Order: sequence, then C-alpha cells, then structure tokens
Amino acid sequence: MKPRISVLTLAVGDLDRAFAFYRDGLGLPSEGIVGREFEHGAVAFFKLAGGVSLALWAQKDLAHDTGLPVAPLCPTGFSIGHNVTTRDEVDATMAQAERAGATIIKRPQDTFYGGYAGYFRDPDGHLWEIVWNPAMMPVDEP
Repeated sequence: MKPRISVLTLAVGDLDRAFAFYRDGLGLPSEGIVGREFEHGAVAFFKLAGGVSLALWAQKDLAHDTGLPVAPLCPTGFSIGHNVTTRDEVDATMAQAERAGATIIKRPQDTFYGGYAGYFRDPDGHLWEIVWNPAMMPVDEP
C-alpha cells in the first residue's frame, strides 16, 4: 500500500453542530455540507495542509454505509495532531477551540521531547492534540 491517505472522516452525532464547530469555531475552510439530496449522503469537507481533507459524516450514515452498528466513541482510540509554528500558537488555538465549545482535556504544557502541547475534545468527543514540536515544524502552504 502506498501512503496516499487523502481524507480523514470523523463520525459525528449532529452534522450541523459539528460543521459549525469546525467552520465557525475553529475557522477551517469549507464549501459547506453537500449531498443532502441523497439518503445517508450529507457530508462536509474541510481542506487541510498537504492535500488532505477532513470530512464530517453523521455516525448513523457511516454505520449504514459500512454495515457496522453504531457504537460509542473511544476517546483514546486515536488523536488528531495539529502542529503549529510557535508555543503562543498552541495557547491561541486551544483558547479558540475552548471558545468554540471544545472540552479542554490537558492544558498546554512543556513536553518530554522539548515541545509544548495540549489536548481538547470536540463536541463529539474526538481528541485533538495541539502541538509545537521544534523537531517537526509544519510547512505552511499559500
């Protein structure tokens, strides 16, 4: 398998609420919720760095598409790492997430590897790490 991951899909309980959190609260760019005309088809896409997209899809629709039952979220099953360029940006991003309705899990603090990071959960419980890691700086895109 070649490393061609292009979309990360988060299953959400309320697509409109989740869309507002990510677009209005966090400021991620999106053209809106599409596919409402299809049963189980409504989804929102957000463009991320490196050509990757974040998708939000109602959990019941993802369950329908896969044939798997709806199951509770395991908040420690995975985390999404958002790398920033400064320590101050970690604090600013965490504050922005909290204002948008996120639950702060771990306030930003120094890390064992010489960085600075904190964790929050979005309204559906998905875990995000906001991290400044001087050994793994993000490449800003135009």
